[in-house]
Amino acid sequence: MAAATTLSQSPKREAFGSRNVFILSAIGSAVGLGNIWRFPYVAYEGGGGAFLIPYLCALLTAGIPLLFFDYAIGHRFRGSAPLAFRRMHRVAEPLGWWQVLISVVIALYYAVIIAWAAMYTWFSAQLSWGAGNEEAFFGGEFLQSEDVKDVGISTTFVPQVGIPLAVVWVVVIVIMAFGVKRGIGRANAVLMPLLTVMFAALVVQSLFLPGALDGLNAFFTPNWAALADPAVWASAYGHIFFSLSVAFGIMVTYASYLKRKTDLTGSGLVVAFANSGFEILAGIGVFAALGFMAQAQGVEVSGVATSGIGLAFVAFPTIVSQAAGGTIIGVLFFGALTFAGVTSLISVIEVIVAALQDKLGWRRVRTTLTVSIPLAIVSIALFSTTTALVVLDTTDAFVNAFGIMAVALVAVVVVAWVLHQLPRLQDHLNARSSFRVGILWRLLVAALAPIVLGYLFVTGLIEKISEPYGGYPVWFIGIFGWGMVIALVVFAVLLSVVPWSKHSHAKDDPDYDAFLADEHYEPNPETAAMHLGAQEKGAGA
Repeated sequence: MAAATTLSQSPKREAFGSRNVFILSAIGSAVGLGNIWRFPYVAYEGGGGAFLIPYLCALLTAGIPLLFFDYAIGHRFRGSAPLAFRRMHRVAEPLGWWQVLISVVIALYYAVIIAWAAMYTWFSAQLSWGAGNEEAFFGGEFLQSEDVKDVGISTTFVPQVGIPLAVVWVVVIVIMAFGVKRGIGRANAVLMPLLTVMFAALVVQSLFLPGALDGLNAFFTPNWAALADPAVWASAYGHIFFSLSVAFGIMVTYASYLKRKTDLTGSGLVVAFANSGFEILAGIGVFAALGFMAQAQGVEVSGVATSGIGLAFVAFPTIVSQAAGGTIIGVLFFGALTFAGVTSLISVIEVIVAALQDKLGWRRVRTTLTVSIPLAIVSIALFSTTTALVVLDTTDAFVNAFGIMAVALVAVVVVAWVLHQLPRLQDHLNARSSFRVGILWRLLVAALAPIVLGYLFVTGLIEKISEPYGGYPVWFIGIFGWGMVIALVVFAVLLSVVPWSKHSHAKDDPDYDAFLADEHYEPNPETAAMHLGAQEKGAGA
């Protein structure tokens, strides 16, 4: 009886208000900057309309299976990434911390891109860059960029970047402090419909531009020969991994906030196809606008097609300058980028907050401030300087290729082949889902995923070793490239050996105990012993 009292007094794990709020939040995490500025160009370069074949194959054979994989781990083991993997088996805990540390790095630079987008929303209303001066304005007057080869790592503060970056962090910290239901859930319930409406309006506006049809022809016309190129298939799989937010720890964490009888696979299918639908919508809007830009400049669409930062902050401002109603296009485009970025950044920071909250047993506000304030300070100090752009470029390239890909590869191998957990996870999915998974799902996760991830990892490794990335100095790549990648692994192992607080959710979690009480599930012997020890201490007290 004393043990039951102890458990009942433990802080109950937060939860989403409903399955629909979870779905909105998961879509908000998946729909980010990459959907808008990366997918259209990847599809165009990968064969246009023909790219939809490898894209759909990647979605069905890797993206959705790994999304289910993350959902099953988070929901079954009821914890943040480190706690969920620890409850699976102690040796797996470093995988969770690896994902947390990747999220730390991504949060640092993702916030500054949101700040850029927010500023460009304001700039679009006034055409601040001046017609024909878009590229010079972005790198010069706005970012005041300097080459690390000339100045090293700059400490020169750029106020027009630093001030909005600080505002972004304040907004995100406030949302995070309100918690999962009142903060993250409500923010996504507002921002996702706004994002959808704004981007739909942008697409409609772009379709009426002169030359829009040329852009759509370039985007959709299939180049069937591209399907014979293994690099195109690798590109499709690589994009899907990043697009659906798998292997970040995000979906593991979000799934842990779901109620016990939530339809996991049904929710996953909605999230996956909604994300893909948004990507195709983005492709239509972006290439319709690029078609106008190509016609205005008297060149082929291939001459103006680009991706990433170049598309967002050079090509689109050019379109805004040249198009009738360009101001509206600019506000819609950059406003959509801002909202998409905020919903994704929230999910990234939640991975970190949830991990420390589980490890230390702290209250929500205390954990949020402990995590977010140092992140904000480092983010502002590092990415409000004149060398921020090259630091961002290098860090993003290495963390994506050797962080996310590597941890995804190791996770599926450890869970499937070392710990033999896939049958257990399959049972958990099927016990509460409308769409049942079977041996095909296990084969896709245990066999196909490691092969594809291994190929992507090795080819990326060869590419980075063959020549210095971006032509940057060796010392610079050593710090923000290879050094960052190695540090993530080292610190993940170190964090996993730090003892869990006696107040942590690992040792005393009534929500997880309810799962252990379900006769359908057999607890990990180590986890059961840990819980028994916590209960005995409570009874003794």
